Amino acid sequence: MLDRKNPAGALNRLQAASSIESGASVFLVNLSCVHQAYVRGEAYLAAGEGNSAAAEFQKILDHSGIVWNCWTGALARLGVARANALQSRTSHDADADAARVRALAAYKDFLTLWKDADPDIPILKQAKAEYAKLQ
Repeated sequence: MLDRKNPAGALNRLQAASSIESGASVFLVNLSCVHQAYVRGEAYLAAGEGNSAAAEFQKILDHSGIVWNCWTGALARLGVARANALQSRTSHDADADAARVRALAAYKDFLTLWKDADPDIPILKQAKAEYAKLQ
Protein backbone atom coordinates (compact mmCIF):
# COMPACT_ATOMS: atom_id res chain seq x y z
CA MET A 1 0.00 0.00 0.00
CA LEU A 2 2.82 2.43 0.77
CA ASP A 3 4.36 1.88 -2.64
CA ARG A 4 0.97 2.84 -4.11
CA LYS A 5 1.01 6.12 -2.16
CA ASN A 6 -1.84 4.93 0.07
CA PRO A 7 -0.63 5.37 3.67
CA ALA A 8 -4.18 5.19 5.05
CA GLY A 9 -4.70 1.80 3.41
CA ALA A 10 -1.38 0.55 4.76
CA LEU A 11 -2.26 1.71 8.26
CA ASN A 12 -5.63 -0.01 8.02
CA ARG A 13 -4.06 -3.32 7.01
CA LEU A 14 -1.33 -3.07 9.63
CA GLN A 15 -3.82 -2.51 12.43
CA ALA A 16 -4.69 -6.21 12.42
CA ALA A 17 -1.07 -7.11 13.15
CA SER A 18 -0.58 -4.73 16.07
CA SER A 19 -1.40 -7.31 18.74
CA ILE A 20 1.31 -9.70 17.52
CA GLU A 21 3.97 -7.27 16.30
CA SER A 22 6.51 -8.36 18.92
CA GLY A 23 6.13 -12.00 17.97
CA ALA A 24 8.70 -14.12 16.22
CA SER A 25 9.14 -14.25 12.46
CA VAL A 26 10.12 -17.83 11.67
CA PHE A 27 11.63 -16.95 8.31
CA LEU A 28 14.24 -14.62 9.82
CA VAL A 29 17.48 -15.41 11.63
CA ASN A 30 16.69 -12.57 14.04
CA LEU A 31 13.38 -13.66 15.52
CA SER A 32 11.67 -10.28 15.50
CA CYS A 33 12.53 -7.00 13.90
CA VAL A 34 9.17 -5.45 14.83
CA HIS A 35 8.55 -4.91 11.11
CA GLN A 36 4.91 -3.93 11.59
CA ALA A 37 5.79 -0.95 13.80
CA TYR A 38 8.45 0.14 11.29
CA VAL A 39 6.06 0.01 8.34
CA ARG A 40 3.36 1.77 10.38
CA GLY A 41 5.90 4.49 11.20
CA GLU A 42 6.70 4.90 7.51
CA ALA A 43 2.97 5.03 6.71
CA TYR A 44 2.39 7.72 9.33
CA LEU A 45 5.29 9.72 7.89
CA ALA A 46 3.78 9.42 4.41
CA ALA A 47 0.43 10.57 5.83
CA GLY A 48 2.08 13.61 7.44
CA GLU A 49 1.44 12.41 11.00
CA GLY A 50 4.78 13.03 12.69
CA ASN A 51 3.66 12.38 16.26
CA SER A 52 2.19 8.97 15.44
CA ALA A 53 5.22 8.09 13.30
CA ALA A 54 7.60 8.95 16.13
CA ALA A 55 5.61 6.74 18.52
CA GLU A 56 5.86 3.74 16.17
CA PHE A 57 9.60 4.12 15.63
CA GLN A 58 10.09 4.60 19.37
CA LYS A 59 8.44 1.20 19.96
CA ILE A 60 11.33 -0.38 18.09
CA LEU A 61 13.94 1.54 20.06
CA ASP A 62 12.19 0.68 23.31
CA HIS A 63 12.39 -3.03 22.45
CA SER A 64 16.04 -3.27 21.48
CA GLY A 65 16.30 -6.63 23.25
CA ILE A 66 13.80 -8.06 20.78
CA VAL A 67 15.19 -6.26 17.75
CA TRP A 68 18.86 -7.06 18.45
CA ASN A 69 20.87 -5.89 15.45
CA CYS A 70 18.06 -5.96 12.90
CA TRP A 71 18.02 -3.19 10.31
CA THR A 72 14.79 -1.82 11.79
CA GLY A 73 16.66 -0.87 14.97
CA ALA A 74 19.11 1.32 13.07
CA LEU A 75 16.56 2.82 10.73
CA ALA A 76 14.10 3.50 13.56
CA ARG A 77 16.55 6.17 14.75
CA LEU A 78 16.28 7.84 11.36
CA GLY A 79 12.51 7.42 11.47
CA VAL A 80 12.35 9.23 14.83
CA ALA A 81 14.48 12.03 13.36
CA ARG A 82 12.26 12.38 10.31
CA ALA A 83 9.08 12.25 12.40
CA ASN A 84 10.34 15.03 14.67
CA ALA A 85 11.51 17.07 11.68
CA LEU A 86 7.99 16.74 10.27
CA GLN A 87 6.54 17.88 13.60
CA SER A 88 8.88 20.89 13.60
CA ARG A 89 7.50 21.92 10.20
CA THR A 90 3.84 21.41 11.11
CA SER A 91 3.82 22.71 14.71
CA HIS A 92 4.01 26.27 15.96
CA ASP A 93 6.22 28.25 18.31
CA ALA A 94 7.64 26.28 21.27
CA ASP A 95 6.31 22.94 20.00
CA ALA A 96 8.10 23.43 16.69
CA ASP A 97 11.32 24.40 18.44
CA ALA A 98 11.16 21.37 20.76
CA ALA A 99 10.48 19.03 17.82
CA ARG A 100 13.43 20.50 15.93
CA VAL A 101 15.73 19.91 18.92
CA ARG A 102 14.49 16.30 19.17
CA ALA A 103 15.00 15.83 15.42
CA LEU A 104 18.56 17.14 15.54
CA ALA A 105 19.38 14.82 18.45
CA ALA A 106 17.87 11.82 16.65
CA TYR A 107 19.75 12.61 13.41
CA LYS A 108 22.96 12.92 15.42
CA ASP A 109 22.23 9.56 17.08
CA PHE A 110 21.67 7.91 13.70
CA LEU A 111 24.76 9.50 12.13
CA THR A 112 26.91 8.49 15.11
CA LEU A 113 25.70 4.91 14.77
CA TRP A 114 26.57 4.97 11.06
CA LYS A 115 29.85 6.91 11.38
CA ASP A 116 31.94 4.04 9.99
CA ALA A 117 29.51 3.10 7.22
CA ASP A 118 30.34 3.49 3.54
CA PRO A 119 29.66 7.19 2.85
CA ASP A 120 28.08 6.37 -0.50
CA ILE A 121 25.11 4.48 0.99
CA PRO A 122 22.07 6.37 -0.33
CA ILE A 123 20.12 6.43 2.93
CA LEU A 124 23.16 7.75 4.80
CA LYS A 125 23.69 10.48 2.21
CA GLN A 126 20.03 11.41 2.44
CA ALA A 127 20.12 11.50 6.25
CA LYS A 128 23.19 13.76 6.18
CA ALA A 129 21.45 16.13 3.78
CA GLU A 130 18.29 16.20 5.91
CA TYR A 131 20.35 16.88 9.05
CA ALA A 132 22.27 19.71 7.36
CA LYS A 133 19.04 21.28 6.13
CA LEU A 134 17.54 21.17 9.63
CA GLN A 135 20.56 22.84 11.28
